[in-house]
Amino acid sequence: MLAAIPLTDDERAAVDDGQAALDQLLERLTDVPTPAGPTPRQIGVPATATLLPIIDVRQGGTGFAPR
Repeated sequence: MLAAIPLTDDERAAVDDGQAALDQLLERLTDVPTPAGPTPRQIGVPATATLLPIIDVRQGGTGFAPR
């Protein structure tokens, strides 16, 4: 993903340094307008990330195979 999507230094730190860097990045982006115009603060989106649980890990294969 890092090779396909250019990241800012803050975004790269969020990827490399984990939750604390991600929380700092989200806080800084609170007042940055979304593509639609309003900021996350105006929309009422909290400046925290919800990490999703990993429920299944599969080994093997080199590509995506639909079920």
